[in-house]
Amino acid sequence: MTASDWRKITRQLRGKPAVLKKFLKHNKPKARKFGVAAYKCEVCGRHGAHISSYNLNLCRHCFRELAVELGFKKYS
Repeated sequence: MTASDWRKITRQLRGKPAVLKKFLKHNKPKARKFGVAAYKCEVCGRHGAHISSYNLNLCRHCFRELAVELGFKKYS
């Protein structure tokens, strides 16, 4: 079950609180502690290609756009 499917089902079950509670008990996505989905880019929200060094928490795409503003230099 993907995250979007999970959100759709919870929206549909808002009128039935008992059923929603049981659904959440068994099907709620767990918080990720490691792996690709553990970290998100702070700018765009992407999961992959994450740069966490220097506590940047950016994906590589956003890093390329913001690198000069952050004080990084391109040497080649």
